Amino acid sequence: GVTRLLLTRIPFFKEIIVSSFSCDSCSWSNTEIQSAGRIQEQGVRYALAVTSRQDMNREVVKTDCATARIPELDFEIPAFSQKGVLTTIEGIIDRAVAGLEQDQPVRRATDGEVARKIDEFIGKLRQLKEVNSPFTFILDDPSGNSFVENPHAPRRDDALVVTHYRRTPQQAAVLGLEVDAKPPDAAEDLRDEVLQFNTNCPECNAPANTNMKVVQIPHFKEVIIMATNCDSCGHRTNEVKSGGAIEPQGTRITLRITDPSDMTRDILKSETCSVEIPELEFELGMGALGGKFTTLEGLLKDIRDLVERNPFTLGDSSTPSRTGKLQEFIGKLQEVNGKSKAHFVMDDPAGNSYLQNVYAPEEDPELRVERYERTFEQNEDLGLNDMKTEGYEPEGASGR
Repeated sequence: GVTRLLLTRIPFFKEIIVSSFSCDSCSWSNTEIQSAGRIQEQGVRYALAVTSRQDMNREVVKTDCATARIPELDFEIPAFSQKGVLTTIEGIIDRAVAGLEQDQPVRRATDGEVARKIDEFIGKLRQLKEVNSPFTFILDDPSGNSFVENPHAPRRDDALVVTHYRRTPQQAAVLGLEVDAKPPDAAEDLRDEVLQFNTNCPECNAPANTNMKVVQIPHFKEVIIMATNCDSCGHRTNEVKSGGAIEPQGTRITLRITDPSDMTRDILKSETCSVEIPELEFELGMGALGGKFTTLEGLLKDIRDLVERNPFTLGDSSTPSRTGKLQEFIGKLQEVNGKSKAHFVMDDPAGNSYLQNVYAPEEDPELRVERYERTFEQNEDLGLNDMKTEGYEPEGASGR
């Protein structure tokens, strides 16, 4: 079959998506509608007094979460029992009749009494289409996206009562909306905000702004990224801080660089992490370059810039022999881009560094992550040996 989609706008209402399906083999057809907008701030309830045949032709948008009722017959179409539809009031009654008649042959064979009562009720529904006596049609939609036509629009319709109401927590839960058990606290969750505070540029000391953002790294943890931009001298810098505690164990991450695509892997290097490339006999100590959230290519570029900007290595104070060795090292470092295979090792005693696993959540054959127990010296460097977080209050009280 063929499904056709149409984005249209209902006058004095909103945009909707009409979906129409037709099958050339069996001639079966079906139409559905979906709201093209978001869930409204309030629910809506339409109450229409049907008094004439013209009222049966009023257009109705009934979403799948709307409830339709006719109190005179004690009849109700529950929410989520039908797909959304663009039809008329007569069409809603016809769909209800078709739904009730669908299993009648089986009922007549198994339970004749129930089938007889349903036949009587179907007869009452069909009599409504003749409008021999007035009845009330009520459409209640907690999402606010249903609609009953007002043929007198933009003037008021005396037969139609439209009521907007605030959703209950139960209705919001049915719609999949989050319900806050307590009032939102602006200072409680800052994950979706970029905080900005004033500081001075580290290069020219001019007033500058530092932006700070909490970021969740997939399959890792939260980190805090801080970026400083100076409008006076153009200096730009960024730094990354761990958003969590020091891990119980240290982490040693080893990546075997085999392909140029490895250079695009995301890297979080904390300020306590050291970097090593055994093939180049290179090691970057803890604290160098600070915390960084970048790619492998970006980190290697920062290492190269760190070597080139050092006046004691490639400046006027350097010796020719040292300059030659460092130039050779920089050349080898530039070749580490997947063409020349090498191992990239990150050793973080605090366990707060990260190297992207492109196969996550599966294991990466080129990446090895080892957990180890910290030595006394490593705990001393992190300040953990003298840190006491439990049992200090009673001692303080007894000391006084």
